[in-house]
Amino acid sequence: MKIFVFGNPDLPTDSLPLRILPQLVKQWPQIEFVVADPNEEWEVPENLILIDTVQGVSAITEFTNLDDFVRPPKITMHDFDAYTNLRYLQKLGKLKKIKIIGLPPAIDAKTALAYLTEKLKP
Repeated sequence: MKIFVFGNPDLPTDSLPLRILPQLVKQWPQIEFVVADPNEEWEVPENLILIDTVQGVSAITEFTNLDDFVRPPKITMHDFDAYTNLRYLQKLGKLKKIKIIGLPPAIDAKTALAYLTEKLKP
């Protein structure tokens, strides 16, 4: 199993997936965790699973459809984000099946790890 992890280590509200990554790798050595920049080119697996911070949710939420998200405004290239890139991959037919485990920006690491530990059980 491969799980993509998105986040920005320079922004506290967007860094949780990266901060808990060492614990996830230690706990689940059989899972390949891939840190990726959502705006760069990477190989998209048939069944894409990713962990990312999601603005606007107050609890950990799993998304299986990009239509569940509100489209953010696009004014400049700086507004090009993970959602925009995933939509683009979907339009190209490269995104078949997706599961986004969305972590709220204000959740603590302990709660996120407990949830992921339960969710990733074989």
